[in-house]
Amino acid sequence: MVRLRTGLMLVLFGILAAGPAVAAEAPYTIVLGIAQDAGYPQAGTKSPAWDHPELQRLVACLGIVDPATGQRWMIDATPDFPGQLHRLDVAAPPPAGEPAPALAGILLTHAHIGHYTGLMYLGTEAIGAHHVPVWAMPRMRAFLINNGPWGLLVKQHRIDLHPLAANQPVQLNPRLTVTPILVPHRHEYSETVAFRIAGPERSVLYLPDIDKWKVWDAMGVHLEDQLAKVDVAYLDGTFFADGEVPGRSMAKIPHPFIVETMARLAKLPAKERHKVHFIHLNRTNPLLGLGAAKTRAKVEAAAFEVTKPGERVSLGSATSDRPTH
Repeated sequence: MVRLRTGLMLVLFGILAAGPAVAAEAPYTIVLGIAQDAGYPQAGTKSPAWDHPELQRLVACLGIVDPATGQRWMIDATPDFPGQLHRLDVAAPPPAGEPAPALAGILLTHAHIGHYTGLMYLGTEAIGAHHVPVWAMPRMRAFLINNGPWGLLVKQHRIDLHPLAANQPVQLNPRLTVTPILVPHRHEYSETVAFRIAGPERSVLYLPDIDKWKVWDAMGVHLEDQLAKVDVAYLDGTFFADGEVPGRSMAKIPHPFIVETMARLAKLPAKERHKVHFIHLNRTNPLLGLGAAKTRAKVEAAAFEVTKPGERVSLGSATSDRPTH
């Protein structure tokens, strides 16, 4: 605890010493991927995206950057970790001389393959990282410690595990806090959380995986209330509508359909609906691939957004949001 407090004081001193111009650079989030765990196109599928790189999408992942300190974090370590770390390096170059991955930390939502398996790239066979902070809920931490090869990352101090507790904010630095929020989802190996990222003036909700909204309602947590607390909400948009996955009962994969979410929120003011950015899109989702523009237009006509790779959200003033790329 003393070390953490000392670190925070040094960071704060650095911001103040740098002067108002640097201190005014607001922290922001940056989208490093938008697809479901298996990416797009998915292994074993015949997809036009194999022949059209511009259609390909990396697995859902969110970066957090504080330009004033040079610190970068990632929410989830996906199978696309190498490409996403490169994209983060290009968008927010790490401090000179800092060894890869030059991350102030990784925050994990849960133990499904698209959300933690990228930790393997921190191991001896790849980066060979040292003491990368990884925040995880209790069952998620136990899973990493007690199962190979993840336990080896812990034993070799490639990663240092830090605890998360539901609804307890984590102070990343003096300008940024991240709060885990329990969500219902398939819990074979771990809990599942969303994260609310709060900066000096604005905040973002990152919620890539959840079961039906009514299950969250039964837990006493309501989507509308969570929307009211943030400026942008990246919400589970895995499937667009029922019947999307041929030959498979979608009741066994009970993500909220995009059409359900839009219907639920239809009576909210347009300003609230515009906060919603759908993410974590499955390969079957018509918002991916050829013809996606037509479906996207329907979503946008209802005052909702479809997440774009590379989009940034300022956690300072709204006017400092940067264009997507």
